[in-house]
Order: sequence, then C-alpha cells, then structure tokens
Amino acid sequence: MINFYQGLAGNMELIVVRNKIMRFIACLVICQGAGLLGSIFTIPEIGGWYAQLVKPSFAPPNWLFGPVWTMLFIMMAVALYIIWSSRSDNGKGAAFATFAVQLLLNVAWSAVFFGGHMILGGFLVIIALEIMIALTIYRFMIVSPLAALLMVPYLCWVTFAGVLNFYYWRLNV
Repeated sequence: MINFYQGLAGNMELIVVRNKIMRFIACLVICQGAGLLGSIFTIPEIGGWYAQLVKPSFAPPNWLFGPVWTMLFIMMAVALYIIWSSRSDNGKGAAFATFAVQLLLNVAWSAVFFGGHMILGGFLVIIALEIMIALTIYRFMIVSPLAALLMVPYLCWVTFAGVLNFYYWRLNV
C-alpha cells in the first residue's frame, strides 16, 4: 500500500511539473506572439519606408533591434509566469489586465509607426505604452517584486524608443 501512495505522489509531482512547464510555454507564446505580430508590420518597412527616414545620430543599427526585443519578450514572459504562478491573489487580476493592455499597445505601436507610417501617431502610442508599462511594474510589484524588476529593462528600452520616435518625428516633418 505504501508503494501505491509513493507512486501516486510521484505521478502528482510529474503533473505539477508538467503544468508549470505548460504555463511557462503559454507565457512565452503570448509574449513572443506579440513580438511576431508586431514584426508583421515592421519587417517589410525596414528596407523601404523606414530606410528613407532621417535618423538621429544615436539611433542604433537595425540588426540590434531583433535580439533586444527577443530578450525583452523572454523577460516579459518570465515575469508573466511568476505572476501567474504566484500563490497570492492580491492584485493578480489588475496585474494581468495592465500587462495585457501594454502588450496590445506594443503591437499597436508597430502597426501605427511602421504599418501606418505615422511617426507622430507612433509617438503618442509609445507614450501610452510607457505609462502602461510603468503601471504594470507597479501592479507586478504588489504580487512579486522579482516580476516587477524583470519589466524594468523593457521600460528603459521603450523609453529610449520613445526618444528615438520623437527625433524621427522632428527630423522628418
């Protein structure tokens, strides 16, 4: 009888581990999926419309954006996983909601800036995005300081992207 319970406990542990892995994969798919969706608007314009823009002297090379965004989306996925896996229900719903809104704004920026060729519109979207990322960090902090910390590089990069977006607007009006 003891072997039966030990076997049952072992199976339960496997189920828990499998569920954690599936939850993490879902977080990766959600975040990288947003990146993929945004790239649908971005990639076709890199050699066309975007290449024709006058760029500020501090604009990074195009090859840098892909690796940086991939890493940021992975960090977002880890942060989302931490929130999802948290045992605390205090603030979890608000954390999920603000995360979802900022992720939608992230995709919207690509659609407006690259897809719509609207530099000023992109700047307005990126301001809203920065506000929502900051709010997401605040909401994540309530549930998990580590998850909040993982979002800080994203806020820094988007702030830099906002400065770039402003200069693109100023230089190309």
